[in-house]
Amino acid sequence: MMTILTGQGWIPIIKTVILCGGLGTRLREETEFRPKPMVSIGPRPILWHIMKSYSKCGFKDFVLALGYKGEMIREYFCNYELLNNDVTIKLGHPEETKIYQAHDERDWTITMIDTGERTLKGGRLKRVQKYITGEEFFVTYGDGLADIDLNGLLAFHRSHGKLATVTGVNPASRFGELSIKGAEVTEFNEKPEISTRFVNGGFFVFNRGIFDYLDETPSGDLEPGALEKVAHEGELMVYKHPGKWVCMDTLRDMEYLNGLWNENKAFWKSW
Repeated sequence: MMTILTGQGWIPIIKTVILCGGLGTRLREETEFRPKPMVSIGPRPILWHIMKSYSKCGFKDFVLALGYKGEMIREYFCNYELLNNDVTIKLGHPEETKIYQAHDERDWTITMIDTGERTLKGGRLKRVQKYITGEEFFVTYGDGLADIDLNGLLAFHRSHGKLATVTGVNPASRFGELSIKGAEVTEFNEKPEISTRFVNGGFFVFNRGIFDYLDETPSGDLEPGALEKVAHEGELMVYKHPGKWVCMDTLRDMEYLNGLWNENKAFWKSW
């Protein structure tokens, strides 16, 4: 197990797996040309925003499970220093290139693995198993943003001693909600900020025993199958996130998130 030295002594490095390989068919206007995690929110890909949120909480070791157009994610991070720092080059003398550190991501460690273009989420996660060195690790999707307390999520996971934790979110409704009794509408709530239902918001914490439930084949999924079985065995707990969450699933979602960013209302921005 890898550890780092802090003011509290040696502590284990907790890796964050981000599932980056889906086709993003409902955002085809953008994903025809790039993988969904590379669709921009403001000046940066949504993947960067997700990683920045983890980094702000002290989690800077990332494992990216690549698939559809994964080479674009590789190119982005392989060229990150040149694209995001001041640089001096001498043409014909690449060895004399000087990079002047100007960004705040210099402590990030990023491992990128090709997990197959058509592989489902469970198969992607199983294929990165050998890169997970600790007993516990984060997993999230490459298209969801939240103002979640990641340290609080981790503390909750450790408190219950179960195999897995999923973050439950109350997504703000884009539509008016109707309270109905028979055929009578008893209350009309126009676009409520908080719904009464919890949905899977991603932002998982797993113990490495989760790999025993996963199938490395392309058809091996995560939610239907693996997590269903874990839940039936009483090993899945929910961390109820009271704050905001948005999944970038459609063009409308992308425009909404960009609007928040441009208006300085990006609820997920903690840096």
